Amino acid sequence: MSDINLEKFEVGYDIPAKPGMNEADIQTPCLVLNLDALERNIKKMGDYAASHNMRHRIHGKMHKSVDIAKLQEKLGGSCGVCCQKVSEAEVFARGGIKDILVSNQVRDTAKIDRLACLPKLGARTICCVDDLANVSDLSAAATKHGTEIECLVEIDCGAGRCGVTTTPAVVEIAKAINNSDGLKFSGIQAYQGAMQHLDSYEDRKAKIDVAVAMVKDAVNTLKADGIECDIVGGGGTGSYYFESTSGVYNELQCGSYAFMDADYGRILDKDGKRIDQGEWENSFFILTSVMSHTKKDKAIVDAGLKAQSVDSGLPVVFGRDDVEYIKCSDEHGVIMDPNGNLKVNDKLKLVPGHCDPTANVHDWYVGVRNGKVETVWPVSARGHAY
Repeated sequence: MSDINLEKFEVGYDIPAKPGMNEADIQTPCLVLNLDALERNIKKMGDYAASHNMRHRIHGKMHKSVDIAKLQEKLGGSCGVCCQKVSEAEVFARGGIKDILVSNQVRDTAKIDRLACLPKLGARTICCVDDLANVSDLSAAATKHGTEIECLVEIDCGAGRCGVTTTPAVVEIAKAINNSDGLKFSGIQAYQGAMQHLDSYEDRKAKIDVAVAMVKDAVNTLKADGIECDIVGGGGTGSYYFESTSGVYNELQCGSYAFMDADYGRILDKDGKRIDQGEWENSFFILTSVMSHTKKDKAIVDAGLKAQSVDSGLPVVFGRDDVEYIKCSDEHGVIMDPNGNLKVNDKLKLVPGHCDPTANVHDWYVGVRNGKVETVWPVSARGHAY
């Protein structure tokens, strides 16, 4: 899908692989996508959303890839993209995504000005607001550029980050938005991020029940005041089934389901089964090579701290229970190999602890199918953190 000409790049210097190469020849460490598993995950979530009359706005900050976002449109019927930063949103807009929510507050004057220019790239442009003072700044920028910025009032429904905590505050900000030139009130943002990784299904449900009650109260109060919500958004990989059956949310914002990581994989579904053992498949890996095996029971691989994020724990070796990734430093990973099964140049697939920040430290995805490199996609929005 990407229009980048890969012919000018050198394998092993600019990029880890080129289409047509054997999987065994990919240069490491790098990110590898199992395209069959990725496509199945995307289709599955798309079918789920459609069957529950939900829109699915995929979370672009997870993969930061225009190519994957377009695949999610094509195979999963996604309605648009969530971004966290204005420059990240610009990457997706310039890449052809037509419906973009900056699911965050935009307060800096220069950033607001760039946000107001996004509609000129052909993208519906939405952002979150949790402060009356932000409304006038957004209005001034939209008026200056002759564009429209749609706004969602963000509710803090348990994450303890951004957002208002009372229905009167939601109503006050919504009215201010509707009374401001260049702005349009489009609904509510209510993502309960703090509970996504709670292992217990019941614990996650208890947290989301509180969020749903807050959102219902706000939506009903707005409706009584003649204010409708086009978007009531939220829902993640650990909770989408709660929001989709809540009777009030109409837009899911799941991200990690497409890739899966070790931390998400540990959470349990309603039957007490890990969600990476049936609900979703691992499609996203750090491919790494054994570079040293001078210690009888330990192998050293080339994927260390610089190849991943370990904020949610160490990676897990995919498909093997005879070896274990036990620690890492900048450029080295240590694999416990008690039986001496590994040898130098063997390759392992690691499931990272946290997919989002791991993707963010790489430039390329290598898409593999049937043992061959099928595609190489840039991590399009890497470095766009403004």
